[in-house]
Amino acid sequence: MDAFILTMQALLACMGAYQLFFTFFGYVRKKRTVHYPAQKSFAVLIAAHNEEQVVGALIENLKKLEYPKELYDVFVICDNCTDRTAEIAASMGVNACVRTNPTLRGKGYALEWMLKELWKMPRSYDAVVVLDADNLVSLDFLQHMNNDLCAGKRVIQAYLDTKNPHDSWITAAYGVTYWYCNRLWQLPRTNLGLANYLGGTGMCFESTLLKEMGWGATSLVEDLEFTVRCVQRGINPVMNYDARVFDEKPITFKASARQRLRWMQGHFAVARRYFFPLMWQGIKEMSLSKIDTAIYTINVYNVMLGFIFSAILYGDKMLPGEPNFASLYEHVPGFLVMGLTVFIYLQFPVALMLERVKSWKIYLSLITLPIFLASWWPITTYAFFTQNNKNWSHTQHTRVIRMEELQSKQG
Repeated sequence: MDAFILTMQALLACMGAYQLFFTFFGYVRKKRTVHYPAQKSFAVLIAAHNEEQVVGALIENLKKLEYPKELYDVFVICDNCTDRTAEIAASMGVNACVRTNPTLRGKGYALEWMLKELWKMPRSYDAVVVLDADNLVSLDFLQHMNNDLCAGKRVIQAYLDTKNPHDSWITAAYGVTYWYCNRLWQLPRTNLGLANYLGGTGMCFESTLLKEMGWGATSLVEDLEFTVRCVQRGINPVMNYDARVFDEKPITFKASARQRLRWMQGHFAVARRYFFPLMWQGIKEMSLSKIDTAIYTINVYNVMLGFIFSAILYGDKMLPGEPNFASLYEHVPGFLVMGLTVFIYLQFPVALMLERVKSWKIYLSLITLPIFLASWWPITTYAFFTQNNKNWSHTQHTRVIRMEELQSKQG
């Protein structure tokens, strides 16, 4: 038992060191200078389920994009809606596409349906953009996507930002983790030429590729599933750091836990299905992108096992008498463990400084950030035992934020 625990701790430590290694490649960001005239046409798909409160603000935002209006159309996927989402979309002059299917529910199924409908339409588009109804995007969003498509990129992920980081300590924690992931998770892979990960929204796909592959990503984490399918085909998604998407985050811990539970349930399903085939393919082809993406799919197991072994070892120490189990920490100086822990945590304020976040409230939220981070442990462990649950949980919206308000706060 001691040998097993020590081996597992060593493996988890290696996985942590592997991820920490990548952060050092995110400290420097190379400026992009390639610019192409606007020439690519876009179908902008908005995934919506009962989004009457927020969809209007996004449509307004999209109508003001700094891109030729004749080169993009907006389609709102009104998926099993029971409110005025379709009515609002139609009244604002965009395409309201109503889907009713009480059995196949969720964003992945809605996108698969919409793409089939899109290919039947008389107009063809060079690319498809996917957004969530609660998003806002930078006014130059499509121009940046145009630049990447003209440069030969086929799958593009925009920079994921937070629309409401100041609403609560939960949204602040989301904001910090997203800034961290953009800078010290995604950017290192861009700099090293590895595959970036799709984030569920702000995604752009070359139409030809979608027709070749089909969507086929209908799990609870359709973004990760499609990422893996692309990497399997030798197509690395790329990140455009200049195209910004502002996503609304849940305000309460309960709503956040429900959302993250869905993510982790889907993550387990993708890991179970794709890890071994992708890892084996990467080893045979000596492809670092495929190996790295395969490792990313099992991060969910790292979180769960880290929680379980920590609980076992700390519980063992609290019992009277000598500990029953050996621990890797017994063989590492205490000052080294503490120093490494502090160094890892300091990556979050470092990311904020690199991203030029100026709000003192966000830096103050670093005090409560460890609570948010620790909450991933029980959520992920519970997700493991409920991973066969495929029910889509909808995040409720409490207020409307328009682009003007967002720009004012950023200024």
